Amino acid sequence: QVQLVESGGGLVQAGESLRLSCAASGTIFSIDVMGWYCQAPGKQRELVATITSGGSTNYADSVKGRFTISRDSAKNTVYLQMNSLKPEDTAVYYCQIYYRYRTYWGRGTQVTVSS
Repeated sequence: QVQLVESGGGLVQAGESLRLSCAASGTIFSIDVMGWYCQAPGKQRELVATITSGGSTNYADSVKGRFTISRDSAKNTVYLQMNSLKPEDTAVYYCQIYYRYRTYWGRGTQVTVSS
């Protein structure tokens, strides 16, 4: 059974930074894609960033140049460095992995950015 545990969320002021982490546990070999999604109140969950096992990345337009996704495949961990945070980044951030034809989600971590 694969489990994902996120950490690193919190309350910050606009312009500050946060780093999210997500560790996958269980019997896991070479995760195909790891990523982050966010869901703001009253909105649908949407893509923030993804990274493949080969290191290719994809970002939502709204975070390009501010957020950086990275992974440590040996630790089955994905990170999201969030800089220059804006109030509109406020959301629950979910970790997701695509592994052996299945998608797994974490429970989410709250990020709140005050103006």
